Amino acid sequence: MTYSIKHINHTAIVTQPSIEIKSYGYTKFQYFQKRSIDLIATGSLLLITLPIMLYSIYRIKKESPGSIIFKQLRIGKDGKPFTCYKFRSMYTNSQFNPYTVKDDERIFPYGNIMRRMRIDELPQLFNILKGEMHLIGPRAEWDILVKDYEKVIPNYQRRHQVAPGITGLAQVSYHYGASIKDTEEKLKYDLKYITDWSILKEFVIMYKTVQVILGKKGL
Repeated sequence: MTYSIKHINHTAIVTQPSIEIKSYGYTKFQYFQKRSIDLIATGSLLLITLPIMLYSIYRIKKESPGSIIFKQLRIGKDGKPFTCYKFRSMYTNSQFNPYTVKDDERIFPYGNIMRRMRIDELPQLFNILKGEMHLIGPRAEWDILVKDYEKVIPNYQRRHQVAPGITGLAQVSYHYGASIKDTEEKLKYDLKYITDWSILKEFVIMYKTVQVILGKKGL
């Protein structure tokens, strides 16, 4: 089934992000550093969060019978689609809407807790182990939305120079996007992250992610 995003205006004039594209992905050494961080952090997080994941499975089954894992095609490195895993946070057979809205009635109570604390993202640790994602990088966007974004936002495809991440500079620096303008603004952070990558910034983003999870900084 093909969905259309009715509220995206393809005739809208969108300004080009004010950032110079200086590189195309990571060097071999940078990739080695990122992959090492991915594997060490992912292994540690799987051990630490195992009780949380088991409890989440219990709560999802209790509050909303149906599948535990939500699977969706997302766009990865070089524009290649992959299946992204998340804990399901919405009732099954909910009304279709590509964006989440405030007080979204499609989300069951524990689903709200998971989304606020980023618990729903934990199954993506397996995407990292498979090499489809990094711990940190541009958000993995839904393939349906990407097709629309690429038509109206200059340089949008440049964010696919690298694999997406569970968290990233855009995710900790800008609130949840629900419009073309928001997506354009977040793109600036994504491209800045790619072109100015350093291992120090990797750890800074990890620290800011913890702040977000603890509620000290909102998205």
